[in-house]
Amino acid sequence: MTIDTKPPVPHYVPAPPTQENLTYADLGIVDLAKASTAEGRAELATTARDALHNIGFFYIINHGLSKPETERMFDIADVPFSQVPDQDKPTYHAKIIEAGSYQGYKPRQYWHVNGGVQDEIETYNIHRNVSKKQHPQELRPYLPGIAEFTRHNHDILNTILRLLAIGLELPEDAFVNQHGWDSENECYIRFMKYYPRTAEDEEKAGQVWLKGHTDTGSITILWSQPVSALQILSPDGQWKWIRHVDNALVVNAGDCMEFLSGGFYKATIHRVIQPPVDQQQHTRLGIIYFASPDENVKLLPASGSPVLDRVGIRRRFEDDNAPTVESYRKGRTASYGKTTLKQSEDKGIEVEVVSGVVVKHYN
Repeated sequence: MTIDTKPPVPHYVPAPPTQENLTYADLGIVDLAKASTAEGRAELATTARDALHNIGFFYIINHGLSKPETERMFDIADVPFSQVPDQDKPTYHAKIIEAGSYQGYKPRQYWHVNGGVQDEIETYNIHRNVSKKQHPQELRPYLPGIAEFTRHNHDILNTILRLLAIGLELPEDAFVNQHGWDSENECYIRFMKYYPRTAEDEEKAGQVWLKGHTDTGSITILWSQPVSALQILSPDGQWKWIRHVDNALVVNAGDCMEFLSGGFYKATIHRVIQPPVDQQQHTRLGIIYFASPDENVKLLPASGSPVLDRVGIRRRFEDDNAPTVESYRKGRTASYGKTTLKQSEDKGIEVEVVSGVVVKHYN
């Protein structure tokens, strides 16, 4: 893929990588340069399978965009935040509670984080069909490039889904067929900007910017950026940082993939916290592709998997009570950061029930 260099866009200057000595998670690397052959996909499927079964995250390299092309996409990602006047943004606010959708702006201080502190995160979310909603005037010149970029992300998604199907010894298109480009689903690009908080709010919130959570959809594709803040809850029970890898992707499974894989692929708990000291005065700009299966898919374990026949299915609900993607997605979207959570018997864990599924949040 080639990202068009026109029209010009103001350059976003990210923070330099941290120099602090952090404890990083050890993640597998999937090299998409090997994905063009059946032999290469078989090799990559083993890496992806083990990563999502044991940890829930992995890196992707050689994804098809050069470093300058990726940098231009980050420049474009900043446009909704730095170029659109604040007074114009409410026109494009997402109907998060009303429609259970993030399409449009999520303003700052919308989610409750911890200790009475609201978030300082602004997001702008664009459906994979970029013409589905109207966008701010300042962003419109870049929509053709965003459309190409979104399609490229979906192509990467399809490759990931094929690898995960191979890992379960299913037909390669088993999961691809549940994520149609032209189907009714909520696959979208999120541009996401974190702003520094006051020292008082950091103390009240315990340095947490987003509570530990699992993603709602099937696969999340995060374009790596240099501000360290993302952590995962590793299998040993410790929070570990995700290392920035230049021009790489960070991939994780969400709840829908965990359900569809009978618990084999783990929706790993992750959180965002205050960056290291040498990055704390910088904004953190992110680009994420959130993939979700088609709205009418019932979240049942894949049938016909020899792997699941051997290891068994880990159920979060009985098959007869399985929600559809639409009901589960809308419920999670509308409730996140807005509902009063109940304290679990386990220290530091709060819970809510969405479409019959117990959803946990971690402080």
